[in-house]
Amino acid sequence: MITKKQIKYIRSLEQKKNREKEGVFVAEGPKVVGDLLKGLQPEIIFATPEWHIQHPSVGQISEVGGDELRKISFLQHPQQVLAVFRLPTPPATVIDKRLYLALDNIQDPGNLGTIIRIADWFGIDTIFCSTDTADAYNPKVVQATMGSIARVQMVYTDLELFLGSLPAGFPVYGTLLDGKNIYREELSTHGIIVMGNEGNGISGKIREKITNRLFIPDFHQGETADSLNVAIAAAITCSEFRRR
Repeated sequence: MITKKQIKYIRSLEQKKNREKEGVFVAEGPKVVGDLLKGLQPEIIFATPEWHIQHPSVGQISEVGGDELRKISFLQHPQQVLAVFRLPTPPATVIDKRLYLALDNIQDPGNLGTIIRIADWFGIDTIFCSTDTADAYNPKVVQATMGSIARVQMVYTDLELFLGSLPAGFPVYGTLLDGKNIYREELSTHGIIVMGNEGNGISGKIREKITNRLFIPDFHQGETADSLNVAIAAAITCSEFRRR
């Protein structure tokens, strides 16, 4: 049985300030919780008897019914299990010859979660985020990652200073309207791909750090959409880098 105090506590974790204060975040659903359990220790798990039967070796489970789960869930349709995990310790920033993503003021939780999932798919294990990018441990973001948050390290930093501190010659790519056709440009096997804000793109100060400007051309004859959704643009860009 879940108590009123526990309900109040879980619901409070929708806000970033409370997640940071408590040092925890919420994950929901068999897929997301299952992936996180492979690498993180949960503080507590609320689950239906059906889920518990399928995971007998997982400790700290409080069995709840469907109506109780709805009281704490952030989903319109709760999915058997909700868990509270400790926030992971930010990793040391060590740049080597790999591919990374950097996000400049991404605001939409769905976009951020999808980008994390895209990074996971294309083997990018670290994303650098500006401090004004949405919180990766917002319940909506965690859900949108579909478990990829368990495998991708999120580093929040002063993006301008970070990009300025990179080793000389380290490629910094950005998708810009004045960039060169991504399908014709030579792309390196390592570097940082910067994706910008949904409405304004990459900010002026970050643009100054871009060493390789790219553009995803449209193929429509006549009028077409003004721009691509940032998550779609990230998928196309990552795919093109990996294809090479």
